[in-house]
Formats: sequence, C-alpha cells, structure tokens
Amino acid sequence: MLFRQFFDPKLAQYAYLVGCQQTGEAVIIDPERDIDRYVEAAESEGLRIVAVAETHIHADFLSGAREFAHQYGTRTYLSDEGGSEWASDWARTGEYDVTFLKDGDSFHIGGIEIQALHTPGHTPEHISFVLIDRGGGASTPIGVATGDFVFVGDLGRPDLLEQAAGMHGVQEPSARQLFASLPRFTELQDYVQVWPAHGAGSTCGKDLGAVPQTTVGYEKLYNASLSAAGQGEDAFVDAILAGQPEPQTYFARMKRDNNKGVPILGQLPSPRRLTVAELQRRVEADETLFLDTRLDRSGFMAKHIPGALYTPMNRAFNTAVGSLVEDETQAIVLIIEESAVEEAVRDLVRIGYDNIVGFVTPETLTRYFDKGGEARKVEEVGFEAIAEAKLQENAQVVDARFAAEYAGAHIPGAISASYTRLPSLAPERLPKDRPLLVHCGTGARAAAATAFLVREGYDARLVNGSFDAYKETGEIETGAYKAEPWAPAAV
Repeated sequence: MLFRQFFDPKLAQYAYLVGCQQTGEAVIIDPERDIDRYVEAAESEGLRIVAVAETHIHADFLSGAREFAHQYGTRTYLSDEGGSEWASDWARTGEYDVTFLKDGDSFHIGGIEIQALHTPGHTPEHISFVLIDRGGGASTPIGVATGDFVFVGDLGRPDLLEQAAGMHGVQEPSARQLFASLPRFTELQDYVQVWPAHGAGSTCGKDLGAVPQTTVGYEKLYNASLSAAGQGEDAFVDAILAGQPEPQTYFARMKRDNNKGVPILGQLPSPRRLTVAELQRRVEADETLFLDTRLDRSGFMAKHIPGALYTPMNRAFNTAVGSLVEDETQAIVLIIEESAVEEAVRDLVRIGYDNIVGFVTPETLTRYFDKGGEARKVEEVGFEAIAEAKLQENAQVVDARFAAEYAGAHIPGAISASYTRLPSLAPERLPKDRPLLVHCGTGARAAAATAFLVREGYDARLVNGSFDAYKETGEIETGAYKAEPWAPAAV
C-alpha cells in the first residue's frame, strides 16, 4: 500500500492518495479542484487514480471530484446518508460513474478495502473511511480518513451550517448528532492512524493541531473536545459550540457549488502580464477588481489603485479574498510578483474565482504611478491615536478580530465586525457619517478590512499596531458585543 498526504497551507486542507502497488490503482480522498498535481504524483509512483472518495460536501474549498469524473471518467464514491438536502445533486444525473455509500458499505482499490462509517455532526451526510490493507495481509485497519469529523486535538464544528449556510436552528441538533457519532471513532483500535481533512489554520474547528496526523489512542487521551464528551451530552454541546470563529463569507457558496456541481476547470487560467497602458485602460474603465498582494501593508495604504483590495500573498490570501469578494464572476487583475502568479491562480480557483484576466508586477505598478496614474491613499494611525481621534472627530473604533477575541478584551465602545464576515456586517453595524478606526491584533486583518471599507464608501483608517501592547496601557473591557447596529462610540 502506498500513502501520500497533500497539504494546502492556506486552506489548511489535507487530501490523501492511497494506492495498491500490486495493481497500480489508486484513490484520492477529498481532492481540491486543481487535480493535475494529484495525477502527476500518482504517475510518478506508477499508479493510476481510478477513484475519488469524498467524506462530505465541503464548505471551505471546491472539490475536485467532478473534475476527475469529467476529465478521466474516474469512479466517484459519495455519501448517501443525511437525506435529500445532502444528496450531491451533480452526481445523480447519470452523467458520471458514481457509487453512493451507506453506513457499513465498502469498496476495494486493488487489495485495499475501504469501509464507510456514517459520522454525522459536522454535516448530516458526513462519512469517514476506514482503510484495511488486505493485499498486504492485514485484517484490521491501518487508518481512518476522518474528514471534518475528528482533527488533531479537536472535532469538526457542528455550527457551520447555521453560521455559514444560514440554516437556522440546526447547530444544537448537529452538536448532539456529533456527540452520538463519537463512539464510531473511540471504538476503533488505539493504534489506528487518523488522517484528518484539515490542520491548524482552518476555521472548520477552533483549536486544530499543526501535526499532520495522529492516532485514535492519542486523541482519546489528549483531544480536548473529545474529552468534553466525558462530562455528558449537554456539557459537550456547550463546549463544542463555544468560541467558534466566524466562518468566511464564501463558505455558503462552496456548499452550494459542491452540491449542485463545481464548474469544470479543464486547465488553470493563464492571466497575461499587463503593460502600463493596459493597466491605465482598466483603471479608467472601472470594470476590474484589483487584488493587491504586496506584503507591505503600509506601502499599500500610502499608494494603491483606487478600489483595490488588500489581499497579501501569505497564508491568509484565500481567507481575505473569499471573505471580501462576494462576486466570484468579476474580472480580476492581480498586483503580484510574476513568480507567484501560478500559486495565486491555484489559490483562487480552489475557492471559485476563475476570471483572472491579468497581472501587474510591482515594478509596472510603480511606473504607472510615476506616469501620473490615478492613486488612492488611506490614512494610517497607531493605537495611541485612538483616544484623541475619537474625541476630536467622533470617530468609531471597529474591531476586525473574531467575536471570541473581542469578548476576551476590547476597546470600550468598539464595534465588533470580524473581517471574515465584513460584507454582511458592515451595512448592519458600521456608520458612514463619521471616520472608522479599524484595528485587529497586529494590523494584518485590519488592513484588509480597511481597504474593503474604503472601497465600499466608508471613511476608514487603519490602526496599524499591536493590540496586546495597547492592552498594557489602554482602557480595556470584556464581554460579548451587545450594542445595536449603528451604535455610537463611547467617548
């Protein structure tokens, strides 16, 4: 048996290639949409991917299952649990070779047996895959692909359908469903390896470990969310629902497309490098969304293309774009180093942004500004300016951190507006009749939030600094956000 793990550090997502070396066949579990890298990896090992298996309908990336089925005629194994709302509609048209699995069903990839366990809670249809290397002489499992059921150090969040997909009143029943699923995991042998779908950095849980895999026995000893189940069902429900971070805006769209049918990609978009004149025409036409990926946020605030969003090319790139760009069909031009273009394109198509029409290098951007190209500046201040600015201008402080961080400690009078939900929160909570002072923990999230708010017509300024340092000297209070929308600042 051959086993390979693929990690996407920006989405903190794991996919798994499992192959039978005797027959040369392989299955890919929970692949992302740009499937060429899995195909190349399998071929390099002398394997052919004959099957795709999905643990559930994903919310944080577009699945590659349909892409495999369309390009290669690959057989697809999907859950047949959870009811008609979780049916993977795209796969039921008869167009593709699909097998729907119930709890206890199994299939083989060469000498490898793969058993489906229904493990609902994160989602109603969720299944886990138990692997037994029959061809290697084994009669007991080597590992279990747990999807978003069990992570290293945590469990999949049961509130995502309510918080991201707008299905009201389902998070507590889902949490109880998750509690009922736990014996499916704890009854496995302690030595069984655990292969989760996500690691640290994913918002599919609240405290995921950075270790790429674990074992059943280790998680039974040290998984905090699993340990909470020992206090009883009600205590578990309270613990698992508390402190979950706000999911990104695009999660609902991922659920929709993964269920209804991910658009066929075929090949990666190939954006063209733009000249200064072409950049000028696009700025003047005002029909393009510019994503500025420069890491220097102060440089962006000092001078950038009007209407550009600040989405630095780091591990938060997907989160910033997916949270702040609601229209996935809009034409996109990247401000980016040429060496990073393919990486950015892959990042974007994995969350459904395919219309990437061009890119501009930082050098071209500088020449554009030097030739008098239209530019925008956003004011940048430090935490020490907050009290003075509030008194002089009746400014409103906006906290772009997660609500749980806000509850732990925040500036009195600040409005909680997590940047991952800003398109929906801003119209409800933020005033347009006075300046907004936007901060987070370090300035990184606030920079993305500030650029978005300026694009939307707010008078926003970036508070660029350390909130932890401010807490040592500034006035702080605790407690959840309770102010009504458009609440005035406390001055």
